[in-house]
Amino acid sequence: MSGRVGLSSVVIVPIAAEHADEVLAIYQTGIDEGNATFETAAPGWEAFDAVKLPEHRFTALDADGTVLGWVAATKVSDRCAYAGVVEHSVYVHPDARGRGIASALLKALIDSTEAAGIWTIQSGIFPENTASLAVHQRAGFRVIGTRERIGRHYGTWRDVLLIERRSPAIT
Repeated sequence: MSGRVGLSSVVIVPIAAEHADEVLAIYQTGIDEGNATFETAAPGWEAFDAVKLPEHRFTALDADGTVLGWVAATKVSDRCAYAGVVEHSVYVHPDARGRGIASALLKALIDSTEAAGIWTIQSGIFPENTASLAVHQRAGFRVIGTRERIGRHYGTWRDVLLIERRSPAIT
């Protein structure tokens, strides 16, 4: 899948092994900022590659091939009842924020999941991550609840907002 966004020099393509170092560096930057995930370190490429669904992971590349951001989904369960539900993550390099990169990546994910018959995309977002909440709401996600004090993050209990997007195309 390929599509142009914002600046005509940005293209959305499937994540490939040659993007690994930049994808994981962007992930680590998001981790280091403190409001993206409970994770404290990005995994190695093998672990990332093993759990992210190949048909539902994309990167935004600048004209020179630099990775600007990425989105990827994982299965929420092996139970057949949940075959149409995935959980996703989206990360954008700090220097590329505010350019519509996250929106374009979410659109690519929505397009690929709907084409595969997936009816729900979900995620958990720290309430303090207002930029992520805003971009998700613009993409059709809604907050369905708060998981209060669900986990400790650097010694502090954190809430997580559970968000989802139900596909209007899959009934």
